[in-house]
Amino acid sequence: MSNGSVTGFATLTRREILRFLRRPRNTFVPPFVTNVLYFAVFGVVLGERVGTMKFDGLTVDYITFILPGLVVLGAISNAFENSSFSIFHGRWNRYIEEALTSPMSYSRMVAAYIVSGAVRGLLVGALIAVIGAFFTSVGVAKPFYLLAFAFVITLLFSSVGVVGGLWADDWDNLTMMNQFLVRPLVFFGGVFYTVNSLPPGIFRDVTLLNPMVYMVNGIRYGFLGASEVNPNLSLAVLSGLTVVFMLVDAYLFRRGYGLTD
Repeated sequence: MSNGSVTGFATLTRREILRFLRRPRNTFVPPFVTNVLYFAVFGVVLGERVGTMKFDGLTVDYITFILPGLVVLGAISNAFENSSFSIFHGRWNRYIEEALTSPMSYSRMVAAYIVSGAVRGLLVGALIAVIGAFFTSVGVAKPFYLLAFAFVITLLFSSVGVVGGLWADDWDNLTMMNQFLVRPLVFFGGVFYTVNSLPPGIFRDVTLLNPMVYMVNGIRYGFLGASEVNPNLSLAVLSGLTVVFMLVDAYLFRRGYGLTD
């Protein structure tokens, strides 16, 4: 890798990270308020009625059970939003052409957008975990798995966000993808219930096809040391999906998809 490629990648990544760090009211305040409400309503109020959750031989309070899922929801939503917004905003205002005409390779360019989106997702995920610590005591049972899953899922959804930013024709498309694709998959991905609590049948089978089940259980395994699915298999499959989407992103950039009229 040439020094120019390294400099270009570092400069674009820094610009994209500073873009959301300079707007904390848009980046960190909304997930802070939303997750305080989630923990208060679902964790405290509803949690008193639900009591405890049992899975993989472990019994925990309901608020402790939902914490990993809320971390996943915040992390992947923000990773997706950051990269999709960056790409689409650059297309909309035509300043993405400055990057396209630079000597930086398309793969480095894509990597900068993906990494900056993942950084935002990780920061928001960490913020939610800190908020949760004020409502319940939770440790880190498997730090390697927690970090590995956190990196993989934020990189994955930041990569998906690049596709979304290239595909979107207007701002409504971005909102639609986040609200009607990402969030429903999370809510039906075992955030608020165990998969084993579902009766055998088509609904349970469809739920197991939801990739969010494996993300939520992976983060839950990192925090609590218990999971309804094999964490090693989940990590391998999610890592493979991440690589695939990264390659798709680089291919779309080389083709000029959504970048040229």
